[in-house]
Amino acid sequence: MSGREQVEGMWRMWSGKHRHRGFLASRLAPRACGGAAGFTFIEIMVVVAILAILAALVIPRIMGRTDDAKRTAAKVQIRNIEGALQLYKLDNGVYPSTEQGLKALVEKPSVGVIPKKWKIGGYLPKLPEDPWANPYKYLSPSQKGEFKAEYEIISLGTDGEVGGEGINADITNFNLDKD
Repeated sequence: MSGREQVEGMWRMWSGKHRHRGFLASRLAPRACGGAAGFTFIEIMVVVAILAILAALVIPRIMGRTDDAKRTAAKVQIRNIEGALQLYKLDNGVYPSTEQGLKALVEKPSVGVIPKKWKIGGYLPKLPEDPWANPYKYLSPSQKGEFKAEYEIISLGTDGEVGGEGINADITNFNLDKD
């Protein structure tokens, strides 16, 4: 059998097996003339260019949202702490003191007014940290501006310092509905 007859036989055999396959299978299958299988350099470069365009459109939208997501997470955690404080007050008639702190929601206080009906197991499974890995501040009673409140829960925000504006602004249970 000559070389030409062998190639024609291989072509018939290959085209019979792979005729119904799609584009990808035909690109990956060995070529009838003995050439290497695979994609051309231009095809690969077109795919890389498409991926680069998609990344250029998507990444800026995602990158600017992390601060917003952390501020939202802090607000949700403060609301959860508020719920636990409400349950604490229902059981004990008072909120934990500043001295007892939020730790009173996790373990029975041993200082100040000791609660008589403290729930076994606590009101929170563990004391959360804010999204910037800082503990929440707790004041009871709170002197906030012109009005007096029974308590205040504070996250110091991105900068971890009192005060600030924008992403550095403190988050408290009094400003959860802002921004």
